[in-house]
Amino acid sequence: MVPRSSARLWLLFIALAFMWGSSYLFIKFGVETLEPFALIVARLAIGAAVLWVVVVGIARERLPRDARTYGHLVVMSLINIVIPFYLITWAERSVDSALAAIINGAVPLFVVLPAAFFLHDEPVTVNRLVGLPLGFIGVVLLVAKDFGGGGSDAWGALALLGSTIAYAAGNVYARRNIRHLRPLVPGLFQVTFALVFSSVLMLALEGPPDAADFTPRAILSVAWLGILGSALAYIAYFRLLSEWGATRTSLLAYLLPAVGIALGVFVRNERIDTATLAGTALILGGIALANSRYGRRRLYGRGAPGEPA
Repeated sequence: MVPRSSARLWLLFIALAFMWGSSYLFIKFGVETLEPFALIVARLAIGAAVLWVVVVGIARERLPRDARTYGHLVVMSLINIVIPFYLITWAERSVDSALAAIINGAVPLFVVLPAAFFLHDEPVTVNRLVGLPLGFIGVVLLVAKDFGGGGSDAWGALALLGSTIAYAAGNVYARRNIRHLRPLVPGLFQVTFALVFSSVLMLALEGPPDAADFTPRAILSVAWLGILGSALAYIAYFRLLSEWGATRTSLLAYLLPAVGIALGVFVRNERIDTATLAGTALILGGIALANSRYGRRRLYGRGAPGEPA
């Protein structure tokens, strides 16, 4: 019999995979009428409000007091939210939501090399060295297939690749600079600072959004992305991270593409071709190898092999 606490954590894990995996579908719905930064600002405003209530009002977490920490959180808000959110949202004006979920699922692969250079407990090991090129071939296959027709699909695929690289950089930066903070605090300030930056960019590049652009479907998308994708998902993620650790929580990388593909196909009738399936299989295979318990002999980097990427 599974312990009740363990069962709750697995349910939380599945819920988190659905919240983040479904975000790509609702971004696709949102950009039907909203400009990219308008959608981002609306979702972050809701997310920030929920996080302030939970983190400060309910959990009463202690907030940082030194300027250096806030400087790191500002950087994190840019590379972990503003840049990837914009690239994904802009890309989904022309590419399928399933493709966005698949390419972003490759984040663990893009963490391997920078982590070996900047983190003392994430060396390059044999299994990571084998898994890395396998997963990269899958990414290249997914991106390259859109260059056959050229146009916006190709640029959208490249934008998704850029968002994946930004997420990987944010992952390494966070582990190097803000490990000392309580888990929910980085999420709170990343979303808050990202809201400020995105609001300024929206006004400068797009102007104030038109009320007519907030159709019922757009409002649903904003609410879903704000409450689930930008608030509750952070809370669930950091709860799992504290209970399970990074290794088991990293299994999310396998579920997000599956959720994105399923929703894209069944809700929007998106077409999944052979190249997409092959690229997805290569990415997931590369991640599996990089996280394997076998072949952990260190090839480059300081310290003993730590948790999988």
